[in-house]
Amino acid sequence: MNITVVLCTYNRCRSLATTLESVAGSTVPPSDDWEVLVVDNNSPDQTRDVVEDFCRRYPRRFRYLFEPQQGLSHARNAGIREARGDVLAFIDDDVTVASTWLQHLTAPLRNGNCGGAGGRILPEWTSPPPDWLPIKEPYALAPFAVFDPGLEAGPLGEPPFGANMAFQKKVFARYGGFRADLGRCGANLISNEDTEFGNRLLRAGEMLRYEPLAVVYHPVTKDRLRKNYLLKWWFGKGRADIREFGTPGSSYFLGGVPLYLFRNLAGRSLRWMLELDRRRRFHRKVKVWGKLGEIVECYQGARAAKKIRLL
Repeated sequence: MNITVVLCTYNRCRSLATTLESVAGSTVPPSDDWEVLVVDNNSPDQTRDVVEDFCRRYPRRFRYLFEPQQGLSHARNAGIREARGDVLAFIDDDVTVASTWLQHLTAPLRNGNCGGAGGRILPEWTSPPPDWLPIKEPYALAPFAVFDPGLEAGPLGEPPFGANMAFQKKVFARYGGFRADLGRCGANLISNEDTEFGNRLLRAGEMLRYEPLAVVYHPVTKDRLRKNYLLKWWFGKGRADIREFGTPGSSYFLGGVPLYLFRNLAGRSLRWMLELDRRRRFHRKVKVWGKLGEIVECYQGARAAKKIRLL
């Protein structure tokens, strides 16, 4: 089996070096040929120097690719085009991987019957979680890209996350690449490009498999444990959901926004303001920000559509 690990990066040369060091220690069956393709998406730091150092230390194992068009989806699609492998594995530029990660993640794709696979993404806390964050609630860990369906391998009924997923290269030729209107771009927190692609495969009847032994560790840094960051993330998630699934149907609209979204916003805002428990209060607040993101995206989408009609 020929494998390409596609690792897209932007301005994270320090964490990137740690990630590449962990990937370099991966163990795979001797019969497998594998490479790591690092896609630099316009990084202004020392990213290229870091990658070229690994290229010198591990000849023919690491490759460097520069993608000038900003955006994670553009970088991933460039990696897909340039990959030499028949199986493509994806990770983020700030994770560390277990030594057997790549072997376990790609094992289900060996016979070609499975379209894709996903592994566990576990949080690596760099500081204690704040007491207002209910980390035992599944929603609370979403901004940290945690994906942990359990310890039992089996079919996936939900899409894997981009920090730990693999696909047959042929599925991209069949179903297209990652959507450019989704995915991180600079400071923009709009995402869903990874889960949208996985959902596309599931709707088409492709088999996806969960491999709990394919483990990566994702750091939860202090800057991501701030309320402002989490509120911006949920606002971006609301916008991304509208981009992925479209404006909800309704009989009545205001400015291109279904009226019932305003009613939902009002109800959620009231519950947030009346809640006294710190954890439940923040839980209700992020729901308000998510709904605001949906409303903003509906409004902007309607304005863009109107401009197109007027051309």
